[in-house]
Amino acid sequence: MPSDSIPRPRAHHDLGGVERFLCERIDLSPHTLSDFDREVDALRQVLGQKGIMSVDELRRGIEAIPEEDYLRLGYYQRWLRSIVSTLLGKGIISEAELLAALEAA
Repeated sequence: MPSDSIPRPRAHHDLGGVERFLCERIDLSPHTLSDFDREVDALRQVLGQKGIMSVDELRRGIEAIPEEDYLRLGYYQRWLRSIVSTLLGKGIISEAELLAALEAA
């Protein structure tokens, strides 16, 4: 049997066809981005332009968020969690620097 025909378990970020989400209406109305949303998007763009973080790394980081957290967090909150995880993982920032920045905020 070819390996591509072996069913793979659904990843928690792959919500297509998940029954509990099938009855939820999708809000297609235009919406405005919050300042937080814009700032996270701008941060990701700067990190990309400087060659520090790619869109693929952002996606992988988002997909690595545990399911409970993934479903609880908003769209740009997931982005920020992925960005922070990537920066910590690459040693761009330390956990101590992150905690100090959070305390100062």
